[in-house]
Amino acid sequence: MKIDKTSNPLPSTKVGESSARGTTAKPNGSKSGATSNESSTSVHLGSTTAQLRSMEGSIASTPIVDAKKVAEIKQAITEGRFQVNSGVVADKLITTVRELISAGSR
Repeated sequence: MKIDKTSNPLPSTKVGESSARGTTAKPNGSKSGATSNESSTSVHLGSTTAQLRSMEGSIASTPIVDAKKVAEIKQAITEGRFQVNSGVVADKLITTVRELISAGSR
């Protein structure tokens, strides 16, 4: 599945560069509205950031593959008990191909 970008990337700026861009000298020699005390910026992201970091940590520690399920399937194959439902496999394959075709035509 292809994931398209939905927004334009933000322009990259170096630390301190934004305050330098915001202040321009006026031709009559007067100072602009920015002073040297206004050069620091404070950002508060809220409790959502902590929740996202916690979720990220729990997702990272979760295995991608269920090792128990894989072992069960291996055992079933070894014992000859594993049966493939070809109708379900065919239906899912057709669905996937349709999704790929429709995504490619966009």
